[in-house]
Amino acid sequence: MISRLHGVLLEQDMDSVEVETAGGVVYEVQVPSTVAGRLPRPGSQVRLRTVQVVRDDSVALYGFLEIHERDMFQRLLGTTGVGAKLAREMLSTYSARRLAQALANKETAVLTRVSGVGKKTAELLILRLSDKVRDLALTPDSGAAAPRGRREAVNALVALGYSFAQADEAVRGVVDAGEAGDEMKTEELIRRALERISR
Repeated sequence: MISRLHGVLLEQDMDSVEVETAGGVVYEVQVPSTVAGRLPRPGSQVRLRTVQVVRDDSVALYGFLEIHERDMFQRLLGTTGVGAKLAREMLSTYSARRLAQALANKETAVLTRVSGVGKKTAELLILRLSDKVRDLALTPDSGAAAPRGRREAVNALVALGYSFAQADEAVRGVVDAGEAGDEMKTEELIRRALERISR
């Protein structure tokens, strides 16, 4: 069982990455878009926590940056009716923490925004997981918690129909470029993030 991977990030898209280890072995790793949007540039060192999914006809690796992201994926996989593809789609739509919150708070409407999840599926997921993911609902999304204004901006963009990955990347872009001062209002942060998305 491969539980961690450390090496050079060779190639990346929003669904998968290729990582070359020190021994020269290249692994293809499936990643949710919420993880892909936070990876370093190709050519950089990367450390991934992985889950190996073995089926009769295939073996696949799924990679995550934080332990709570991997935990969320594993708990989804342990739920009847949830395969690796749907679990990744759920973690591509929402961060692990937000997904855990939606399940714990029984937010059916939030879950049905995930492609492939209808109302009945959402209700079943809530029934089976709401009490099992409460600890994950309290964890930071990625290391330290984001400032309140940034979280609100990302949530607002998601409410407008953008994926978490798009929203998070755009807001991070504004912040990392130094465009967002400490006193920037959330509305202005949202406006600048929208400009980045539309470029």
